[in-house]
Amino acid sequence: MKKIFLLITLAIFALVSCKQKNKDLTKPEVLTAKLEFVSNDILPKSINNLKNKGTGSVDYSNSKHVKFKNINIGDCVWTDGFWADKFELAEKVMIPNMGKILTGDTGFALNNFKIAAGLKKGKHEGMFWHDGDFYKWMEASLYIYAINKDEKILKEIDNYIDIIGKAQLENGYLQTQITIPEKQPFSEVKYHEMYNSGHLYISALTHYRLTGKRNFLDIAIKHANNLYDVFQPQPKKLARFGFNQVQIMGLVELYRTTKDNRYLELAEIFINMRGKSKVRVDPTVSYRNIGDMTQERIPLRKSKEAVGHAVLALYYYAGAADVYAETGEQALIEALDRIWGNIVNQKMFITGACGQKHDGGSSHRDFVHEAFTIDYEMHNANAYNETCANLCNAMFNYRMMSVKGESKYADVIETVMYNSALAGIDLGGTNFFYTNPLRRSFDHKMGGTDYPTRVSYIPCFCCPPNLVRTIAKLSTWAYSLTNNGLAVNLYGGNKLETHLLDGSKIKLKQKTDYPWDGAVSFTIEGCKNDAFDILLRIPKWAQNSSISINGKKENIELKGGEYTTINRKWRAGDIISLNMPMKYELVVGHRKIEEIRNQAAIKRGPVVYCVETPDLPKNTNVLDVYLPSDITLTSQKLVGFLGGLTTLKGNVLLTSDKDNDMYRTLKKQTWKPFEATFIPYYAWSNRGVSEMTVFMPIIWK
Repeated sequence: MKKIFLLITLAIFALVSCKQKNKDLTKPEVLTAKLEFVSNDILPKSINNLKNKGTGSVDYSNSKHVKFKNINIGDCVWTDGFWADKFELAEKVMIPNMGKILTGDTGFALNNFKIAAGLKKGKHEGMFWHDGDFYKWMEASLYIYAINKDEKILKEIDNYIDIIGKAQLENGYLQTQITIPEKQPFSEVKYHEMYNSGHLYISALTHYRLTGKRNFLDIAIKHANNLYDVFQPQPKKLARFGFNQVQIMGLVELYRTTKDNRYLELAEIFINMRGKSKVRVDPTVSYRNIGDMTQERIPLRKSKEAVGHAVLALYYYAGAADVYAETGEQALIEALDRIWGNIVNQKMFITGACGQKHDGGSSHRDFVHEAFTIDYEMHNANAYNETCANLCNAMFNYRMMSVKGESKYADVIETVMYNSALAGIDLGGTNFFYTNPLRRSFDHKMGGTDYPTRVSYIPCFCCPPNLVRTIAKLSTWAYSLTNNGLAVNLYGGNKLETHLLDGSKIKLKQKTDYPWDGAVSFTIEGCKNDAFDILLRIPKWAQNSSISINGKKENIELKGGEYTTINRKWRAGDIISLNMPMKYELVVGHRKIEEIRNQAAIKRGPVVYCVETPDLPKNTNVLDVYLPSDITLTSQKLVGFLGGLTTLKGNVLLTSDKDNDMYRTLKKQTWKPFEATFIPYYAWSNRGVSEMTVFMPIIWK
């Protein structure tokens, strides 16, 4: 009886509070999001008694079906070299600049929360997913705080959390693009409610894990409880609301922290919902968002290929990998294995990029947008490759690497991060690309989010904060904890202080000029007395690598594309030296990739190179450049050029054929030799508007 009285009292209080916020919950459109009441007084004990453990950006500490466990946020710190420079740029330029955009009148995001909270008058502006973009920026700021411990960052974040809390309805619902214009919750998938929800959960959990404070986490819990009550019954009218499924990853992380089984149950429900809807238009879905476009034609467990919008798909697959990490369901991981193989072997660009076309057709001939299309359809100039899709590819592979403990997934992460991810931002850290083609000509027709050079603000602002948060947290992916030791996933100058799974401390320092040099050294500065494993990833490209310990070469067979395990009793002062010959190579595509038949790209280590018009003679088009099959390239490390990088130089052949006939009789061409400079693909378009190409026609010699 007391419980009923309490609920009635809370209901009356909630209705009064919501009316004070100008939100009338008696309206039918608002009642769609069920009125549920959650307060700290009636939260489950498992949630009320949470203790901060300072866990990882993805917390596998209690996941039973994971071979590689995460290190804690802040355990690894970049100290010098490539990623240290990028992290410092993120700390001092990228994140402050982005904060000005998102909290000001250009990016709208904070204004939307203020309006929803009743702190400001106005209408919702920006894209439907702006809430999620703001959460991503907050998450990025928190990773910076994990390293520099600047309390001003937390003070600023707490101020935003307070505003976000005031924008949340009493029933837990929180979406400014819905509540400001008082639209019906969950009425159309285009509003991206699941995307915003997932980024809310992840950002709130990052805040909790780093600070132990509950203010943001409680908002996320209240929100997730409402989501559970609305979707757990699986009403048919909401069957398509897995659209842009960041919420799956967020729900699994909430489960990992709170131990509330409802969140894992709901995450799995969102996976199971896919494939149940008939491929037809209904009131909640545009004709553009059905079938393969939203991965709903075939249930995930029966899927054999990656389909549809590449960002939606890869968030979905990453979430499914998180669910597998907790459930161990074999059918789920088998499907993800098939999909991963299809992406890497039939649909991924040499830069690790995903999303072959802006608009196209799937293998089932469904309309798809910013999407995976048919196998081997790999355009150069018209490649879409949204920055978010590339980053999501890395997120998916991080999860697959952790689950399976295999090097091939880390190889993909590395390829993405040194190429298609970093191409999304300029060397100064303030201008952005949304699409990342492999060829660009002056006469290319621009449209939508396709720009001739990077711009300071993209109205569809999902990619910039996604990229910055990935750069900010990349050190958490550099190492993993194994059953009896430590795995090295990514190379870069850093220091690591963490605990192995048996609780023992390990401290080491990594020194390298990677990716420009393949020499890497590790100095053990402290560890347990018992023997344990150190696993070193040997990238697939790194053939003929060698390992020395304390100056003595080890007789170990190193296979490219695998981890090499070294087990011994390590001592403070031990030095492991890994040498990976950093040679350039010409890379050609599968014979079914029509767009690059008889063409080649240049790759050195993990870095893909391109040729750009600032490095060619005046009035030369990149389409005039032909690559001799026997080209000799020399590398040069340039400190002051394009932020400091290694260029390649070699003699190419320039054609003088400027015939514009669509078809013409084959005739002998005249060639002009020229010593061309090739730069890393990620560094293109930092010298004004230019032409660029990764693949070039081969002249066989």
